[in-house]
This record gives sequence, C-alpha cells and structure tokens, in this order.
Amino acid sequence: MRAVIGLWRWRHNPLRRTTDLVEAWLALAALLFILVVAPLIGAVVGAVAQDALQQSVRDQRQARHEVTATVVKKLSRAAPDPDPETSSTRDAHSRVLAKWTAPDGTAQHGTVVADLKSPHHGDHFALWTDGHGRIVGRPLDSVTAATHAVLAGFGAAALAAGSVEGGRRMIVWRMVRRRYARWDQAWDKAGPDWGRTGTGS
Repeated sequence: MRAVIGLWRWRHNPLRRTTDLVEAWLALAALLFILVVAPLIGAVVGAVAQDALQQSVRDQRQARHEVTATVVKKLSRAAPDPDPETSSTRDAHSRVLAKWTAPDGTAQHGTVVADLKSPHHGDHFALWTDGHGRIVGRPLDSVTAATHAVLAGFGAAALAAGSVEGGRRMIVWRMVRRRYARWDQAWDKAGPDWGRTGTGS
C-alpha cells in the first residue's frame, strides 16, 4: 500500500528512479488483482465445484439406498485403536452379523458396523447399499457439498492472491539486488579515494 501511495508522490520527484516507479506500479497492479481478480477466480471455482458436487449428490442419491438391516448376532470387537479420536467413534458402533433385503429384492447378509451400542438379536438399524445390496457409504448431502464448494472458492481466491503477492515480492527482491549490484559497481568506479581532500590533485 505504501508503494501505491508512493506512486503519486514520486510522479514529479527529481530523485525518482525508474525502479521506484516500476515497484509502485507493480504494487498497484498486484493490489488490483488481489481485490478484483482473485475474488472472481474464487467465485468461478466455487460455482464450478458447487455444480460438480451437487451433481454428485444427485447421482449418489439415485445409486444408494437406505435399507433396514436386522442383527443376527453381535461379533467380538476389533483390536483396540490407540488413536483416541477413532476409538471414541468406534465405541458408539458395534460389529454385527446382519441380514437385509437389497433394493433388487435379494436377501443379503454379512458383517457390518451398526450404530448400536449394545446390539441384540433382532435389533434393526439403517444401512446404505447400492442397488444390488452391497454396502456403501452414506451419500453426500447438499449442505456438506455446498460447504466444500465454498471452501474450494476461498482456497482458489487465497491461492491466486498469494501467488500474485509472492510473484510481486520476488520481482521486487530481484530489483533490489540489481540496484545494490549497480551501487557496488559505482563505488568501485569511484575508487578508494572518493571524498577525501586533495583527491585528483
């Protein structure tokens, strides 16, 4: 921002260097990109992600079906998990042998994880399957899809803004290094006696 303000101040300054103007114009261009173009990129990416994810929600709702399964018997627990987050989630579920009817009418059975704390023979619970009765995950819901799309948009905007700012800083860094190199060359040309009384006499 200081470089943008400096652009106005440097307009007629006799001490102005070309690199000062380039640096100020570069800062202005980067600021405009970050304020205008990056949000547009984020909006476009978010809209595309929203369309794709909502289509995925519709596809999953057509392909996945919620059926009611019946507990045949409870199975022994799996080995304890040292990860406290996954183990706390697992404590609310139980491994059971269950039977269910697939959407195509075939009878199915198998080992599943039921969201029952203490399942008994004959208990019912919901299960998601495909059209042939194979177990699948719960379909994505619209709210979660919209949240992912918003996050994708924010991420794209932040990435675009960060890339522009990183590029601007890299260009300014190279300009400063070149400026210092020119100063070193000028000092070398002036020689070690520059500024001393009697130089050149």
